[in-house]
Amino acid sequence: MREAGRSSGGKGPTAVLYELDPTAGWVVGIDVGRDFVRAAIANLEGEIVARRDERARVRSARTLIEQIGGIAHGLAAEAGLKWRQITFAAIGSPGVLEPSRGQVALAYALPGWGQPGLVEAIQRELGTQIAFENDVNLAALGEQWAGLGKDVANFVFLHVGTGVGAGLVLGGELYRGSTGAAGEVGYLPIGVSEPRDPQYRRRGALDTAAGATGVVATARELGMSPPLSAKNVFAAARRGDALAKRVVAIEADRIALAIASIVPVVDPELVILGGGIGRNAELLLEPIRRELRAISPFAPRVEISPLGEEAVVDGAVWMALQAAQERLFSRRRTKVAV
Repeated sequence: MREAGRSSGGKGPTAVLYELDPTAGWVVGIDVGRDFVRAAIANLEGEIVARRDERARVRSARTLIEQIGGIAHGLAAEAGLKWRQITFAAIGSPGVLEPSRGQVALAYALPGWGQPGLVEAIQRELGTQIAFENDVNLAALGEQWAGLGKDVANFVFLHVGTGVGAGLVLGGELYRGSTGAAGEVGYLPIGVSEPRDPQYRRRGALDTAAGATGVVATARELGMSPPLSAKNVFAAARRGDALAKRVVAIEADRIALAIASIVPVVDPELVILGGGIGRNAELLLEPIRRELRAISPFAPRVEISPLGEEAVVDGAVWMALQAAQERLFSRRRTKVAV
């Protein structure tokens, strides 16, 4: 905090006015994914001063943790900061945090990420206070801070990419559930012919059907020629390829089914689509809306995220800002009380 002047115009003595000094602390937001590690440093007003993306080194948890540390410290140097000036860091990754053991469950895309003590290892690597959060939850916070979720009390961020997951903002607050697993909609037993198949206990049925591997599997079943990837299928659909357009139509139906399954439970005003697949607005948005109208009596607004790949990093920066500002104000209150 810094002095911003004194009050005037009233009776009695004037009072010292304070404002937040944006350089009194700095925060780091980090998005750890299967393909990329993305990070940003911001001041206490949320102004991002340095940003970096790197291909993720996922050979082991150790290599990925070292990469997180290297990126964060490198960004601080790039911004002309000493690391001791960093007040707080927030990290997002796939999976559900078990706080008592510092362990992340259901993060099968990152080798070794489920080992005990993961959060403590990241904190040692970074050397600052950290928060660890599910990446799709952070994307929802990013939308609340800088995207379509502003001033929306109840919305769902539905990520469709390598996997499928949802971030739930209810009553203006991120909803995690009793164990942190709220929003793990990839485990909904829909989109497959035999949901009791044991494989879906590891990777969920909806995740398998509607994620990137599901798009590829559908393309293969319909006879599309390799090389096949979700990106290639959507690119072919844009060129007018009939088989690819059929795959995209099936994918739109599956996403609509996911939304129709979520909406009656949490009754959101808005569903925001994100992720590498979910962001294909020109191919998916109208078919999803049409199918949703056909299968559900509920009609939330469905839109595509404007934040793109920045959603998780934005949410991580926002979470870190909240924590850093609270610590700063707490210290200020303590000084005033003394």
